[in-house]
Amino acid sequence: MQDPQFIHLRLHSEYSVADGIVRIDDAIAQAVTDQMPALALTDLSNLFGMVKFYKTARAKGIKPIIGCDVWVAAEDPRMPASRALLLCQNREGYLRLCDWLTRAYVQPQQQRGGACIQPAWFEGGTDGLIALSGAPGGPHAGEIGSLMALGHDDSAIDVAKQWARWFPDRYYIELQRAGRPDDAESNAAAIEVATAAGLPVVATHPVQFLQREHYTAHEARVCISEGAILADKRRQRRFTPQQYMKSQAEMAELFADIPEALVNAVEIAKRCSLTIPLGQNHLPLFPTPEKVTLDDHLYSEARQGLARRLAQRYPDETIRAKQLPVYNDRLDFELKTIIQMGFAGYFLIVADFIGWARNNGVPVGPGRGSGAGSLVAYSLGITDLDPLQYKLLFERFLNPERVSMPDFDIDFCQDGRDRVIDYVRRKYGADSVSQIATFGTMAAKAVVRDVGRVLDLGYTFCDGIAKLIPFQPGKLVTLKSAREMEPLLAERERNEEDVRELLALAESLEGLTRNIGMHAGGVLIAPGKLTDFCPLYVADGGGSSGEGARISQFDKDDVEAVGLVKFDFLGLTTLTVLDWAMQYIKQLDPTSTLNLETLPLDDAPTYKLFQEGRTDAIFQFESRGMRDMLVQAKPTRLEDLIALNAMYRPGPMELIPTFNARKNGRERVEYLDPRLEAILSETYGIMCYQEQVMQIAQVIAGYSLGGADLLRRAMGKKKPEEMALQRDIFVKGAMERGMKEKTANELFDQMEKFAGYGFNKSHSAAYAWVAYQTAYLKVHHASAFMAANLSATMDDSDKVRQFYADALDNGIGFLPPDVNRSEYRFVPVDPKTVRFGLGAIKGTGRSAVESIVTARSA
Repeated sequence: MQDPQFIHLRLHSEYSVADGIVRIDDAIAQAVTDQMPALALTDLSNLFGMVKFYKTARAKGIKPIIGCDVWVAAEDPRMPASRALLLCQNREGYLRLCDWLTRAYVQPQQQRGGACIQPAWFEGGTDGLIALSGAPGGPHAGEIGSLMALGHDDSAIDVAKQWARWFPDRYYIELQRAGRPDDAESNAAAIEVATAAGLPVVATHPVQFLQREHYTAHEARVCISEGAILADKRRQRRFTPQQYMKSQAEMAELFADIPEALVNAVEIAKRCSLTIPLGQNHLPLFPTPEKVTLDDHLYSEARQGLARRLAQRYPDETIRAKQLPVYNDRLDFELKTIIQMGFAGYFLIVADFIGWARNNGVPVGPGRGSGAGSLVAYSLGITDLDPLQYKLLFERFLNPERVSMPDFDIDFCQDGRDRVIDYVRRKYGADSVSQIATFGTMAAKAVVRDVGRVLDLGYTFCDGIAKLIPFQPGKLVTLKSAREMEPLLAERERNEEDVRELLALAESLEGLTRNIGMHAGGVLIAPGKLTDFCPLYVADGGGSSGEGARISQFDKDDVEAVGLVKFDFLGLTTLTVLDWAMQYIKQLDPTSTLNLETLPLDDAPTYKLFQEGRTDAIFQFESRGMRDMLVQAKPTRLEDLIALNAMYRPGPMELIPTFNARKNGRERVEYLDPRLEAILSETYGIMCYQEQVMQIAQVIAGYSLGGADLLRRAMGKKKPEEMALQRDIFVKGAMERGMKEKTANELFDQMEKFAGYGFNKSHSAAYAWVAYQTAYLKVHHASAFMAANLSATMDDSDKVRQFYADALDNGIGFLPPDVNRSEYRFVPVDPKTVRFGLGAIKGTGRSAVESIVTARSA
């Protein structure tokens, strides 16, 4: 390959949310086509797209240059901030940039430009970073360009020399020819400054979009961000049609008269050699007792925890002694696997903050996702379901044959979740804990409305087009697929010029990053400062301190790629309802010993409630479809609820009539092989769970459970080559164990079909248990339960009406709101009566009601 003529050092991708529309994959593909050996990503004030860019560029043979177009505060706080470009030479520079960006957001300065880097920070060292002066003119000028535009030539030279002292041999004066009217004058002034200060010049090109014809789409993006109208002649045009990703040849021609500026662009690219280690997990350091290793501590805690659990599960010592060997074998296997995979610390960390929550009055869910299949998790108090009792598989959660991070999703009471996160922040340090960024995108309906607004087409017209785009839950509907699904949309596009223009422009922006949000539950805990791994961001400026609003600049996939471990802290309102209900029960009867963890599982009145479909306020079973299913199924045990919860979703729903018929004796249950009965009998011969597919592979074809999990994953992905290989392995193994080839193939076909939509039994079991708890309280402690539900939904008048009517149907009476007796929330006054809460009255505020209650008790 011949030496490059030019390297792009300035590129705003879609992650420069306000002004870039370059998709990372497309930019790299264009660099490959142009035989450009390196490319920089320099989004405005962030590194949101860094990991995606780094991975994709490396995969395509392009050297990734990581940098940032930053705002730098003026020394005089009355003056506006200016722009500069920082490029990472190595890891030291990257860590320094992460630190500066984080401080810019966490310690916001009141200057135009938002998150500003302070020049005083440069005094602490700048090693590993190359600085470029910023645009020589125009609306995005750097400090030197701004001073020259004001005629302050001497000041500009002094500032250039100061930057050269901060960045010795690593500071360049930028030249740009981006189609601005003042380019010639600005570049001439910049060259004068460079000459006077003895500094090198470098040619850059501010890339905002990929192709020249994308200019209009880019301007529409800017207008969406700024709330402007595209055709408004009064709006400031800050960008030009020339700011596309020019080829090396175009740039060489553009700067043919200043060859050293081109050479320096290539030299800077050569000086930048940042390597980001990916795929290595960095767990936070969990403190253990002195001279006790993490592994030994996990063993000790798990064994003690199992002993406590079994004493509760099997109070009879004789029965417990018989069960103990099975539990010990499973515990030993899991512990060895966890330690071998290096995850002892992960389990201890999760157990620690869940233990803190339980000990400090924050209700915790019994489990969520595949984690409920771990006996170690059950022993440590992370989950509350005995996996052996419900035939839950550890390998579905942590597969020793496929190393990947375990991932516990933890449900906390909605009211207490933030307290647990605060505990983690105190334990590991505020600099080590943050939440995680999410990137909202311009979806089909929204982008049509946005583009329609900037085209000034009128709300009614745009809304009519947007409403033609079909909505399908759980499925991404694009403008392309919408035309195929809705003939009227395609017809209007053919016949109406405004619709054609609208859809064409909307499609060019569809899917681009629109805004930065915060992951619903993800929390990062780093071994040391988070900025050793990624920079942080504070949404909306974060206030004066930024505390509590810090989020990573990487999304959940990218934080995991750089080795950070995500812990999911999810808020579940049902846990709040259960907690309030239990408090009310204790208030009504101080002698009550009711414990949600030890409710009897054979309570006939509770199952009768399910059988009759009276499931208002019952977790997971409230919908009309669920009620109809329950009435038909007539569940009589928790296993039935687990199965029905798993089947009520697209795909397996078609099996519900068969399930109901078999359960209630209207249809015979038959098995292809007698060995399947032990696996499928609890679901009446129907493959309902992913775990059942794994067990069949183990029993019939000799798979290990780890191998069976790989088979399940392969079936879910439906890759023909992989499935053909797995079929051969399965059929061969089944035949070796006495099954005929035809039957083995038939069974494999069934497994393949069910694995595509089979559900995670661990998750279904945990949530069915929560559903049973809510139903039990509704049956046996109705006033307390309904008061808790009404209190939790008092801001939703429709829900209040629904629960109020349901309470009346269940024999609960209501006392009217009373300024002398009512609390803010609904409160039960006896087992059959609830007093209306003042907070449910429209126009009342919590603080006002609490003032009344306080005054009343004085």
